[in-house]
Amino acid sequence: MIQVGGQAVIEGVMMKAPKSLAVVVRLPNGNLVAKEDTLYPWSDRFPFLKWPVLRGTLILMETLIQGIQALNFSANQALAEGEEGKEIGWGAMLGTLAVAILLGLGLFVALPHWISAYVGGLSFFHFGVDSFTFHLIDGIIKVFFFIAYIWIISRFKDIRRVFQYHGAEHKSIFTYEAGQALTVENAKGHSTLHPRCGTSFILLVLVISILFFSCLFPFLPKMPSLSAWARNGVYIFFKIVLMIPITGLAYEAIKFSGKRAHLPWVRPIILPGLWIQRLTTQEPTDDQIEVALQALNRVLQLEGQHVDHSVI
Repeated sequence: MIQVGGQAVIEGVMMKAPKSLAVVVRLPNGNLVAKEDTLYPWSDRFPFLKWPVLRGTLILMETLIQGIQALNFSANQALAEGEEGKEIGWGAMLGTLAVAILLGLGLFVALPHWISAYVGGLSFFHFGVDSFTFHLIDGIIKVFFFIAYIWIISRFKDIRRVFQYHGAEHKSIFTYEAGQALTVENAKGHSTLHPRCGTSFILLVLVISILFFSCLFPFLPKMPSLSAWARNGVYIFFKIVLMIPITGLAYEAIKFSGKRAHLPWVRPIILPGLWIQRLTTQEPTDDQIEVALQALNRVLQLEGQHVDHSVI
């Protein structure tokens, strides 16, 4: 059995296997349309990129690019018939990726740091960047921003439909991992909460960053000659650079927990991520599960896996 992951897109689902990818979208007229791709991972060309920790950051970047491509395809297909858009080029896609990364770093790295620095500078608290308290508050702010962001966007009807397809993706993958026939009825019996979900991954990144920064920052130079603004700017730069090993560690943790979620001592570790998935996944309809199963079937076929063509 190969490892399969996925992503919800607009009125559809992307499924990804080690060497292939498939996106299935339901058109406004009710028909299904699919896009299939063969993947050529960077790690196949540069074997050292498969090293633990290092591979996590690489896979995240590849997944972001593939996710934007899948979203672009689904957005075009979701338009009314006869209004199909134009696929975005690499320049526009990289620009979109760069903007998304900058906004993410600003909201989840820079802003929480400045707020923590302001609170720490108040005479009532008076703690610095080299204290555990600073990074604990920094982490709490990040988690709050993350949950608040998800809650706000979940209020929109179109996003709720995407979250339903997210639930359909998880149910389909659970069905495959259980060795069951890939049918809507079988998939309906599974949970919408999966331990390898990207939501859990982001939460792990936030938690690991608290521990990582708390242990490392006391050993950084104090830089007394710099102003407070310049010094905190340097610290934020360090945090951005350190996101590379942090995302790598989070990837290894999510990969480990996905394989051993049944163990009693692993369950408490993954529970917070599963709780937050209650915001990012919704119970799907039968036709949404059908879309996810179609995408899963296609990617398994591309991987040379046996596929039961009587499914759905």
